[in-house]
Amino acid sequence: MLLSLKMSYKAAMGEEYKAGCPPGNPTAERNCDSDATKASEDFVDPWTVRTSSAKGIDYDKLIVQFGSSKIDKELINRIERATGQRPHRFLRRGIFFSHRDMNQILDAYENKKPFYLYTGRGPSSEAMHLGHLVPFIFTKWLQDVFNVPLVIQMSDDEKYLWKDLTLEQAYSYTVENAKDIIACGFDINKTFIFSDLEYMGQSPGFYRNVVKIQKHVTFNQVKGIFGFTDSDCIGKISFPAVQAAPSFSNSFPKIFRDRTDIQCLIPCAIDQDPYFRMTRDVAPRIGHPKPALLHSTFFPALQGAQTKMSASDPNSSIFLTDTAKQIKSKVNKHAFSGGRDTVEEHRQFGGNCEVDVSFMYLTFFLEDDDRLEQIRKDYTSGAMLTGELKKTLIDVLQPLIAEHQARRKAVTEETVKEFMTPRQLSFHFQCFCFDT
Repeated sequence: MLLSLKMSYKAAMGEEYKAGCPPGNPTAERNCDSDATKASEDFVDPWTVRTSSAKGIDYDKLIVQFGSSKIDKELINRIERATGQRPHRFLRRGIFFSHRDMNQILDAYENKKPFYLYTGRGPSSEAMHLGHLVPFIFTKWLQDVFNVPLVIQMSDDEKYLWKDLTLEQAYSYTVENAKDIIACGFDINKTFIFSDLEYMGQSPGFYRNVVKIQKHVTFNQVKGIFGFTDSDCIGKISFPAVQAAPSFSNSFPKIFRDRTDIQCLIPCAIDQDPYFRMTRDVAPRIGHPKPALLHSTFFPALQGAQTKMSASDPNSSIFLTDTAKQIKSKVNKHAFSGGRDTVEEHRQFGGNCEVDVSFMYLTFFLEDDDRLEQIRKDYTSGAMLTGELKKTLIDVLQPLIAEHQARRKAVTEETVKEFMTPRQLSFHFQCFCFDT
């Protein structure tokens, strides 16, 4: 909250907050207080997301607060022209809503220069939930349309440091989560999945980048960015450098040899942006291009958009291991409704799609734009009742999760081992990577 207030102060005053030095302009001070109060309603960091609004986080304010750029129609059209493919529904519907330097990536692609994708997963439980699928669904689309290599970091070291887990448990979650990720359909010839606990000891280039980043970030900086305290273990303080290192191509010598100039594109939820703001600050100082980013909105909990879906609360989450019966029960019992108290009132006044969780989930997983718009109109007008909307969602989620479970069942331990073996990958600009 203090970090959020300080950022609001800077936005209002145009300067950093300094303790004991009140601003000279009383009007500006009052404006700052007002902005700070509003900002405190939304709180976003890599571990916590909350808001007092039933509509969820105000993402336009978050763009201003984080200093990123909005993904506008012009950028979406440019992606469509470059790839020759219809933009993914996550782009069409503003689910991926913010970016850093995406135009640089498109410049590179149009000029046949290499770039690669990097995303990750913090394996804190054996089963992943629907929200965890979002970045991987989109990353797979990016891999397909751009035909580029992808590295996926499994930050099991982070979960060991933050959670009450043994190292063995953390690594076992990595293997299980990797099966779910592979089941999303990634191309084994273009994808490398790695465990921090395992890969750090196999790649001197990776560890060297970690050390370089650590040298260029002070303790005060990581405290300011991540809110660490004097009682946090030193592992937490050093971890951001580990998450930053995959942004640099020579962390993967089997893929890119010793090239240091290949830019990285990172699709992730916007709560991970603090890690990469730090990375972008360090990158030019250690001879690397700044990573580009695509930010997604949060996948709301069943109980409402005030918080994101969490694996630690079974009633807030639909897991990829849930049966059709469990999915139906969770949606009917727990999905927050934007409907009215009675059928009569609902028919007269209609429902509110902006706060209805079932409708929010449909924006993520229903592919048909026309059908989604018709559902929005019917629910808003009162022609569709809450029970009917929930049934529509159940009918979308049950086959989606059943199909995922079938693909995951086909993923063997040997397949996981192949994806997690450091090796040369195949991609269309390979010849550019190895030019001397």
